[in-house]
Amino acid sequence: MLQINQYVKVSSLDEAYELNQKKNNVIIGGMHWLKMMDRMVGTAIDLSGLGLDQIVETDDAFEIGCMVTLRQLEQHKGLNTYTAGAVADAVKDIVGVQFRNTATVGGSIFGRYGFSDVLTVFLALDTTVVCHKAGEISLQEYAKLPQDRDILVKLIVKKTPVAVAYLAQRHARTDFPILTCAVSYWNGTWHAAVGARPGRAELVADENKLVRGETATAEEAKAFGEHVAKQLRYNNNMRGSAEYRQQITPVLVKRAMLAAGKGR
Repeated sequence: MLQINQYVKVSSLDEAYELNQKKNNVIIGGMHWLKMMDRMVGTAIDLSGLGLDQIVETDDAFEIGCMVTLRQLEQHKGLNTYTAGAVADAVKDIVGVQFRNTATVGGSIFGRYGFSDVLTVFLALDTTVVCHKAGEISLQEYAKLPQDRDILVKLIVKKTPVAVAYLAQRHARTDFPILTCAVSYWNGTWHAAVGARPGRAELVADENKLVRGETATAEEAKAFGEHVAKQLRYNNNMRGSAEYRQQITPVLVKRAMLAAGKGR
């Protein structure tokens, strides 16, 4: 059972950061996972009054506040035009609309959940994370760090010219994924982010240039998929075995690559 001793709607990030330094205090967002915990919370810290629930599009980037909901991601025309619908594809099967109306981007990214579709798709893009104290760091670096007491303020998705596609394997819609996969091409290199192995998503780049150019042949896509599969570790859980996940990784990578680059 979750018990909360005190609730504070903060008026600044400095106030939120100071409160969050106490171990039994916690930032609250949609509270979908927090409410299922058996714990005592000293102070529940609410960021909803800080204007962090907006997606701001500039000439160079999309700035996504930590309190933006997954439903906002799904419906944002500019972001989904830029990603050819990949962001919407990544979130559309997460539980249901009521859940996505309250689940937040900040919770998804800060939690670094091994099953996260959200982390997977943003890893494949030119994305940085802005934290209150640590400042701006790449999402790839942030995803590898352990959770700390800093506050994730926003994501910045740079408008680097990109080709991207997202796929996931599930037993059924709205279920947790067996495997998540986002493949993208930007700055002259193909990238593949694969998660739910089960384990937080990791990014693999085509540093050996197995694919020549921004479109891939079926043979090149297959070779890159096999390369990606060999770089990652897999494990078992109730949704699938390590062997199964390793077998479907090159298939999803190939399909996503061909979809992103339209094949040739």
